[in-house]
Amino acid sequence: MIKGFAMLKIGSVGWIEKEAITPCGPLDVICRPLAVAPCTSDLHTCYEGGIGERHNMFLGHEAVGEIIEVGELVKDFKVGDKVIAPAITPNWNSIEAQRGFAQHSGGALSGWKFSNFKDGVFAQKFHVNEADGNLAHLPEGVSPVEAVMLCDMVTTGIHCAENARITPGESVAVIGLGPVGLMAVAGANLMGAAEIYAVDCVDFRAEIAKKHYGATHYIDFTKGAFQDQILELTKGNGVDKVLIAGGGLGTIGDACACLKNGGIVSNVNYLGTGENITIPRIAWNVGMGHKTIKGGLTPGGRYRMEKLAKLLQTKKLDVNPIITHRLEGFDKIEQALAMMKDKPKNLIKPAVNITW
Repeated sequence: MIKGFAMLKIGSVGWIEKEAITPCGPLDVICRPLAVAPCTSDLHTCYEGGIGERHNMFLGHEAVGEIIEVGELVKDFKVGDKVIAPAITPNWNSIEAQRGFAQHSGGALSGWKFSNFKDGVFAQKFHVNEADGNLAHLPEGVSPVEAVMLCDMVTTGIHCAENARITPGESVAVIGLGPVGLMAVAGANLMGAAEIYAVDCVDFRAEIAKKHYGATHYIDFTKGAFQDQILELTKGNGVDKVLIAGGGLGTIGDACACLKNGGIVSNVNYLGTGENITIPRIAWNVGMGHKTIKGGLTPGGRYRMEKLAKLLQTKKLDVNPIITHRLEGFDKIEQALAMMKDKPKNLIKPAVNITW
């Protein structure tokens, strides 16, 4: 029997014990967590029913762990290794992977296994499929709590910037300055954006975006429609790219309204509720403005995690400013998820360090 923090049903979470139902296959490993972090996706899953009903499913998809069991065909990992387990763990022999979209192996979003259709990492043990393709060794000099930001926040934010194909000197707007949005700001900065318009309503987040991640302007959307403010600041020209890490069903349309013709809107915001995305006809230049709208689940995989980890090792990226609340102990997972739900003052991202 293993203990973990679980979604009991839509609207209900709690600690449970149950048998580990996923065996360690020949290509797989079993880990125990050393650091975990909750995500707004967990909230969409639990409280909005974003992926439908789930019963007694361990939550969590962001973890650094220690391997305690190794499948017989695993080549590059052994018991005792400390590893980064990304949120997306594809099946690498799938047709989707061969097409270049491994994160959708087995169907739309199915590379996202943890706390979707498989027990997550908020448990005393968790299973990782195809370990050689999905895990990365924890680099020297990077703490488990820092590395756990790579699993979802860093990779998703940077993927948002990658999908926008930012080039040096461009102007970029980033909508939403949660941890993913701040990493999207960092990604835009790393890719050479000259002007970065950070859109949010929390001054604390904006200061972090400017001080640590390269934002040049702050747009407070409570003081007027962000698209109008951006158009005013750019003398009616708009921006080359818009990165969306927060907002609602109308945000993509608003982004189009301040996007230059030929620009790209890149969305990584999980739209967990509602029916239809609204895009005003004029904002999309009556369908003829060469405005591209892209949405994507972040890739997973060892190669990507190793590349992103090098950004931490070389100090090209510092994730410590987004880790605003650090908790100690396995039993603090419940508190960390509650923080994400209740949003105490100056919260960006909580993380839980675990010792056994």
